[in-house]
Amino acid sequence: MSSEWLQALTAWLGANPGWLSVALFTTAFLESLALAGILIPGVAIIFAVAALAGQVSVPILEVLLWAGAGAVAGDSISFALGRLFQGRLDKLWPLNRFPGFIAKGEVFFNLHGGKSVIIGRFVGPIRPIIPLIAGAFLMPWRRFLAFNLSSAIAWAPTYVLPGYLVGSALASDFEPPAHFYPVIGISAGVLLVIYLLLIRFQLGLGHSSQLYHWVAGLMARYHSTHRFWRLYTSQRPAQAGEFPLPSLSLALGGGALFLILGQLVNATQLFEPFNTLTLEWLEQLRNPLLDPVMILVTLLGDPPILLAAAILASLALGMRGFYAAALHIVGAALLTTLLVWVFKYLSAVPRPDIVLGPPASGAFPSGHTTGITVFSSLAASFIARESRHRWRSRYYLLFSLPIIMVALSRLYLGVHWFTDIVAGILLGLSISGLTRASYSRYDNIPLTTDGSLLAAGIVWMLYIAWYITDKWAETVFLYGPVTS
Repeated sequence: MSSEWLQALTAWLGANPGWLSVALFTTAFLESLALAGILIPGVAIIFAVAALAGQVSVPILEVLLWAGAGAVAGDSISFALGRLFQGRLDKLWPLNRFPGFIAKGEVFFNLHGGKSVIIGRFVGPIRPIIPLIAGAFLMPWRRFLAFNLSSAIAWAPTYVLPGYLVGSALASDFEPPAHFYPVIGISAGVLLVIYLLLIRFQLGLGHSSQLYHWVAGLMARYHSTHRFWRLYTSQRPAQAGEFPLPSLSLALGGGALFLILGQLVNATQLFEPFNTLTLEWLEQLRNPLLDPVMILVTLLGDPPILLAAAILASLALGMRGFYAAALHIVGAALLTTLLVWVFKYLSAVPRPDIVLGPPASGAFPSGHTTGITVFSSLAASFIARESRHRWRSRYYLLFSLPIIMVALSRLYLGVHWFTDIVAGILLGLSISGLTRASYSRYDNIPLTTDGSLLAAGIVWMLYIAWYITDKWAETVFLYGPVTS
């Protein structure tokens, strides 16, 4: 497709903005469709159409829904084609012109399994192939649909928002603060480097991957970087020479996304319609039967409970001689408390006013969501580190449930905007990634459990019971809806 064709398309859509939603759906559909996605420059068209949508002020939620729906539909058709033509994929046009695509997709699918449906949506060279391979390998429909929908939720903002923001800026007299573009540029640069590395090496971050060895060789060229690499490399006998590249990538990626979101929330009104719509929708779901459950969940994410867990865990570990682990847990708790306070103070985003007594602090980011994300992700990482490799993903999945529940409770009770919750998760992941990366230089001896950790857990449970009993009546009153 020539640049003149793309210019003609954008010119026609600019004169006929009513077709923008159809164009977004169609482009996302074709870009995800196995046979067509190989041939068309879907990313460029999506950017151009999203920019036009931003210029004519199409609601961002509508743009995201149309693009996401197109991507889901395209992957679903590709999955069905894979089932229909299993064993004959390399004979289909235009796949027979790109024989390496099928082989690469099969290797990727065998390596990552069901996760490849999510990962593959963001990896350009194999994006249109993975759903086809999943169908040919007879992945169950329900499992594929779950991966398809969840990946589309992340894909739509990633691919649509850049163009939409450019279009919105061109159509308005936007005068950002002096730090807006430098922060956005540096953060986007960090994300781009991580993204390109992951694409080039097919998301391999472990010490046995090609990416790991390539980065290790690059760091070894210079004395200062080699010293840094060796300092933070684990010296455990079973994992000797393992640098915390996944944790460092999580810290940098989460922090960069948090800073970009923070700039957009504080300097623009881009997310206001979406925040308002989400708040109004959840407000309609409130009922007397569900309120106590959500209040209980949100109390479990209160800072005193999470800080108590950090103190008790650090005491139990310190008594057994794991001083570095204890100090890192305390450090993560203090860093979380400090950063949440600083960003709330700097942003000064007002909270929704639909409950009788919303917290007095600013809304952005959600302190509860940040705290539970740090707590759960660090707990999962410490436990998974001492577990068998095949069990690690299960621990991460299990410990993601408290994050989801606390985040939902804050939205349901109407004390945070949706962007506050997303920011809290991103900030929490960045802090936990940084903590794990820093701790790696001391992670030479396995952390074992004994009676001290069990005793700390019992004391924590008793404290939780006392805290909830003491705060229950006041919290129920304050979080009651204004209309009641």
